[in-house]
Amino acid sequence: MRSAIVLVGGAARRAGGREKYFFTFQGKTFIERLIDTLREVVDEIVVVARDPEQCERFSHLQGVRCTSDIRQGLGPIGGLHAGTLAVHGEYIFVAACDMPCVHPGVVEMLFDAAVGYDAAIPSWNADMLEPLHAVYRRSALIEYLEEHESLSLRPMIWSLNTRYVSVEAIRQIDPDLLTFTNINNLEDLESIDRSERHCEVDGTGQSSP
Repeated sequence: MRSAIVLVGGAARRAGGREKYFFTFQGKTFIERLIDTLREVVDEIVVVARDPEQCERFSHLQGVRCTSDIRQGLGPIGGLHAGTLAVHGEYIFVAACDMPCVHPGVVEMLFDAAVGYDAAIPSWNADMLEPLHAVYRRSALIEYLEEHESLSLRPMIWSLNTRYVSVEAIRQIDPDLLTFTNINNLEDLESIDRSERHCEVDGTGQSSP
């Protein structure tokens, strides 16, 4: 069984106070685009919100469960902890809610790469990783998150038996690496809209230009 966790609990400070998951891109909200993509690859999807009130905003999403942080105010580590306890699959794809172009073929590639490891993390170089576009082994996460001291994801990655997947290998599936498109603020959204970039997937499994 494969699972996915979508982290939505950020305070949206860089997005002008607006929740990024309801930004619209190519006719769908970010969360709708991400959920539609993940349904192609995983058996269950859990959205992790900061509190039960925020969870209510996702009640319209069919076939998706929402849970909220158990340990409040810890950022992505807190969301990862709650999501890991909520899912059932041994391997979990973790994504941030501000990535509207996640490519199902890349997610599939990361699941395959994670077999026999605790994590499969996309890597641009030794210092630039994509921990919120990655696959983790559930049992390894639970063990780490029970007693972790750091709130940073980097020490967690270093402590795991991690397989680093180069972005050059990922280019074979997603030549323009659109899967890593990240929207931090309204200016980013306006920029991607103006560029007319598209992140649909055609019948060959490649990203459309």
